[in-house]
Amino acid sequence: MDTQLVWFKSSYSSNDGPACVEVAISHPTIHIRDSKNKDGNQLAVTGGAWSEFLEFAAGS
Repeated sequence: MDTQLVWFKSSYSSNDGPACVEVAISHPTIHIRDSKNKDGNQLAVTGGAWSEFLEFAAGS
């Protein structure tokens, strides 16, 4: 796991709320992890795939 990544979560998330995801941007890859399991598995996608996901999520 890359410890140099700077992780952030949505401003809609809270520390005492439901499980959230955190995202770290490392050109050209977007890394995604479970905020409640920071040492667990991560998902890495391209910037294009992340953009498509955000467009889809915004339309839901």
